[in-house]
Amino acid sequence: MNNLKNKVQLIGNLGIDPEIKVFESGKKLARLSLATTDSYRNNKGDRVEQTQWHNLVAWGKTAEIAEKYLHKGSELIVEGKITYKSYEGKNGEKKYFTEILVNEIIMTGKK
Repeated sequence: MNNLKNKVQLIGNLGIDPEIKVFESGKKLARLSLATTDSYRNNKGDRVEQTQWHNLVAWGKTAEIAEKYLHKGSELIVEGKITYKSYEGKNGEKKYFTEILVNEIIMTGKK
């Protein structure tokens, strides 16, 4: 059960091509932006779509797969864990952001 404490699964489409960074050690980092869209009917009966954007980070072999096979518009299923980070902005204010640290990528083949 310990593995289920911080686990997220998302199905969506990439908003941009993966951004790849290679470190001196040779290890790769991929940054991805994934859009997930939900829809519902409002009280007037109109269909409303709501899109959420997720920042994804992949390391090592997972980053290499992203670099080689993924492109803007690719539909993916990703599994990973949520991480919260902060940094100090230019004006000294603290800024917060959320990332998904990706463990697994499944390519659906849809565009």
